[in-house]
Amino acid sequence: MKKISQILCAVVLLLSGVSCKKYLDLAPNNTGTLEYAFRNRNEAENYLFTCYATLQQFADVTTNAGFTTSGEIIYPNNLTKHPIDETGFNLLRGSQNSAEPGLNYWDGEKSGKAIFRSIRRCNTMLENIDKPVDLSFAEKKRWIAEVKFLKAYYHFYLARMYGPIPLIKNNLAITASTDEIKVKRASVDSTFNYIVSLLDEATPDLPPVINNQAQELGRITQLIALSVKAEVLATAASPLFNGNPDYTSTQNKDGEKLFPSTYDPTKWDRAALACKAAIEACEANGLKLYSFIPPSTITVLPDSLRKVLTIQNAVTEKWELNPEVIWALNPTFQWQGYATPRLTQKGVVNIFSNPSTFAVPLSVQELFYSDKGVPINEDKTFDYAGRYNIKTGDQASRFYIAQNYSTAKVNFNREPRFYASLGFDGGIWFGNGKINLNDLYHVEARGIESYAGPKDINTLNITGIWPKKLVHYQSVYDDGFQEISYRLPLIRLAGLYLLYAEALNEVHGPTPEAYTYIDKVRARAGLPGVVEAWTNYAKNPGKFNTKDGLRQIIHQERRLELMFEGQAGWDLRRWKELQSVLSQPMQGWNLYETQPANYYQPRTLFSAIFGVRNYLWPIKDISLTVNDNLVQNPYW
Repeated sequence: MKKISQILCAVVLLLSGVSCKKYLDLAPNNTGTLEYAFRNRNEAENYLFTCYATLQQFADVTTNAGFTTSGEIIYPNNLTKHPIDETGFNLLRGSQNSAEPGLNYWDGEKSGKAIFRSIRRCNTMLENIDKPVDLSFAEKKRWIAEVKFLKAYYHFYLARMYGPIPLIKNNLAITASTDEIKVKRASVDSTFNYIVSLLDEATPDLPPVINNQAQELGRITQLIALSVKAEVLATAASPLFNGNPDYTSTQNKDGEKLFPSTYDPTKWDRAALACKAAIEACEANGLKLYSFIPPSTITVLPDSLRKVLTIQNAVTEKWELNPEVIWALNPTFQWQGYATPRLTQKGVVNIFSNPSTFAVPLSVQELFYSDKGVPINEDKTFDYAGRYNIKTGDQASRFYIAQNYSTAKVNFNREPRFYASLGFDGGIWFGNGKINLNDLYHVEARGIESYAGPKDINTLNITGIWPKKLVHYQSVYDDGFQEISYRLPLIRLAGLYLLYAEALNEVHGPTPEAYTYIDKVRARAGLPGVVEAWTNYAKNPGKFNTKDGLRQIIHQERRLELMFEGQAGWDLRRWKELQSVLSQPMQGWNLYETQPANYYQPRTLFSAIFGVRNYLWPIKDISLTVNDNLVQNPYW
């Protein structure tokens, strides 16, 4: 195991047993311990990895609001066993409140991480970095840059959740007065500007890429910093924070406005420039979109399955072999067993080794394009009204749907990302130990007698659709579960391309350059370009010619390309579209029915509870009492 992985895992485990201190903690009160921590280079390096520790905890997708509140995956709330943290998933069911907020990253409670404490650690590192006499100048510069990046990212994580936050630029002294301790929130513009300033300070002294991968993979690079800067500026330019009329009256107790009252289009200019700079740096350092290269064991692979494996492995490939990954964290993805259906009789016998409970709502499977590259409700060649009718798998679709198996028409004639991302009744599951094209697994999910169907409440997929994209094709669920581990990317080049296209459209409207970057992603997914697809197949063939129309296309493209990667919950928030998306009922198939005509009847599971106030997290009530300079977020 790599050195940084060993150290960071140890630190994360240590911190998980430590009670969370509040953001208004003062300077460290154990000076002797602090002196020891910086007495030489080795001890200081250990403290550096302590600064990284909370970042590594972000690898837990069950505590990432971008994953749990996006509506891409839902989780049952009636289990008798609770193997994972359900706090984030339950927020969609209306559990959020200001007395005990779920995913409370402000205080480090209710499955949230103590981010303000992490910022204090970064400040402590910066304040003491000159003490180790055996630390070289070059390493010192790099460590300072890494810690400034971490400090920026921790502020950014809070800003996405809370908007305006206190800026912890320096640790307060033990002798600080009560008035100094009672910090107030900075405006949202000041918050984002401070984050960007830290990133700008950090970037020049970071290595472009990690050359010593055996020892240092996972540490921050220039490419990561530039890409995060692009995301920060795109977030600041987006409707949630850029002239949002819902927040114009929000102010500190001294009257300072916390949100801009008017829309500023120049914020998108800054975002576009940052995206372009990040893309150019990535490409100059050899990053490119991933393409699956079959191992020697796969001697024959049709183009249709090659596209599926390219899309799937763009996420699940080992990070040191994946030229598309800009940033991933050290901990491996721990939830493949929740995304894998039972495919064999032994899997049924060993049912409790694999929960299979990450469920994809019907609205998400309908989001994917047709094979013509346009939404199925906009495709003039797609039988949208008859999509729930029954059709039998045939020779033409045999690498996507099992031959002679009856399934819903909605599963036919879909884009490759549909088949790479979703496991569904009748769908081919390439891998799980089988790569012979004449003997591949397929999902059988109808009724209690089927392998993947309902057996026990604690192993029930409540919609009948699995997030296949999150499973490595070589992982095997049979006699137990043997997984091939991977690290879920935080930023991929495909996402950066689409972010640049989004910014270009917001600045200039539709342009050839915007189309080019969208089409790079679409071509890799086996789809025609935007202009070709809409011109030839869409009911509204001119949609891409308007800024609003292209915005809708780009937003849907990002949702599809980054599906299940923990990004949609943040994107839909900054776009102010999450309330609309979650207004659709969470539905699944009629699981206990065995006949196709009865099984393929949408069944409502619950309606998400999400209003305007839920775009930002509430600050815990007691925190407002302790610090009376703080004000609550709107509508809480």
